[in-house]
Amino acid sequence: MSKVDVICIGAAIVDIPLYPVGDFIFKEVSYPLDDISMKIGGDAINEATIITRLGNRVSLMSAVGNDGAGMFIQEFAKENQIITDHLTVDPKLTTSLNIGMVREDGERTFVTNRNGSLWKMSIDDIDLTAIKDAKVLSLASIFNNPLLNNDALVKIFKKAQAEKMIICADMVKSRLGESLADISEALSYVDYFFPNLEEAEELTGKSELAEIADTFLDLGVKNVVIKIGKRGCYLKNAKIEKIVPAFRKDSDVKIDTIGAGDNFVSGFIAELLQDKAFEECAYFGNAVAAVSIESLGATAGVKNREQVETMIKNYK
Repeated sequence: MSKVDVICIGAAIVDIPLYPVGDFIFKEVSYPLDDISMKIGGDAINEATIITRLGNRVSLMSAVGNDGAGMFIQEFAKENQIITDHLTVDPKLTTSLNIGMVREDGERTFVTNRNGSLWKMSIDDIDLTAIKDAKVLSLASIFNNPLLNNDALVKIFKKAQAEKMIICADMVKSRLGESLADISEALSYVDYFFPNLEEAEELTGKSELAEIADTFLDLGVKNVVIKIGKRGCYLKNAKIEKIVPAFRKDSDVKIDTIGAGDNFVSGFIAELLQDKAFEECAYFGNAVAAVSIESLGATAGVKNREQVETMIKNYK
């Protein structure tokens, strides 16, 4: 594999977003929606797509099945210039499909297949020898692939640290009831950690932003970025503590929050590659997320860096 800017590790699946949904659907025998179609999904391929579109070279490390959904993912990656030299294609796996049910207010929930690739991907699907020659390693979401547990993450992060890579990690709510203690060793390697507020509250048992951030900092995380929805993001490290406000959205803009967090992290990492300051990375991440929520699906909104720069210019 030729030198890349970022290695993204995590899920590559197919999303089928349904919009709008609500109790009203169940009052009908058949309810027509404007669109039901396969869209790319999964935190790692979402990040890989957006970081690539923002002008960087990204390698995807994930696992898919040798099936229709897996081929859809591979073709999407090729079309979007994502490097897949170390994407595992396993005929024993069924590529995960997620049904994303999006309410009119943009909030959503997913229905997933617990026997799909999302749940079955393990450290055996990661070529540790290929973790090199990149500036950033992004573990797209702790807990999202349940078999990538603390021991697996420590192996991945140790290799990245030995290669002098910046280690970034997002998270989702634990799927198997894992606690903070279950991932504390892995977190000690993380340079930038990106939980959202609800996830962070549940994991730490704290409710105040500063207390939540301090819990992660005390474990060895270098920089904490807590995504706080419409308010923006909260930053804390040894020198900085502040909220970087989100971009205002007009009330008539159709909003879909699927993948907004992945888009934020992608924007943050894109600026990190440019050696931008902590706050600048967060500001650009907010802009990327603002663009993303104007389209249905995690990767439909952001097309290129110029589009995000236009969002920033118009907002100012």
